[in-house]
Amino acid sequence: MIEIRFHGRGGQGAVVASKILATSIFLEDRYSQSFPAFGVERRGAPVTAFLRVDDKPIRIRTEIYEPDHLVVLDPLLVDQVPLASGLKNDGIVIINSSKKPEEFSDKFKGFRVATVPAGRIAVKHHLGTPQSPIVNTAILGAVAKVLGVVSLENLIEGIKADVPAHTEDNAAAAKEAYEMVSDAVVL
Repeated sequence: MIEIRFHGRGGQGAVVASKILATSIFLEDRYSQSFPAFGVERRGAPVTAFLRVDDKPIRIRTEIYEPDHLVVLDPLLVDQVPLASGLKNDGIVIINSSKKPEEFSDKFKGFRVATVPAGRIAVKHHLGTPQSPIVNTAILGAVAKVLGVVSLENLIEGIKADVPAHTEDNAAAAKEAYEMVSDAVVL
């Protein structure tokens, strides 16, 4: 079983990202489970979402305390929340950032880190506003490439199934992030 924890802020699409990824994985005839954890339910508040992937039915129904991988939609959370808490030793962290992975070595020492400018990609494809880009589909393109949990083709089909508005823009953002994501670097 692969367990992924998403960290973002209300309005960035972390919950929807985990749902899209679950749908996309289901299209590959694998089992998936996606659910959010809300604290203060308001735009801008920290949000966590969870995703499990397996080749057999998933029976566990708890939050993910020891994820295999992390997906960070808001890079400011890196300095505000202990994101690496519980992350397994061989875990990969994917961060929405224009910075190089090495610039996060103080927070994720010993882990593999990949970065992708998902915010810039989202703005380019008119997803949200420059002040509040909706980065979920862009970050999923990076997830598909770096983690290999789903093919880009099935990710695009998942986006088409779960995103009713701006579907083509969201698909284009995912494809661009797939091409732009950095390699995961051990810090």
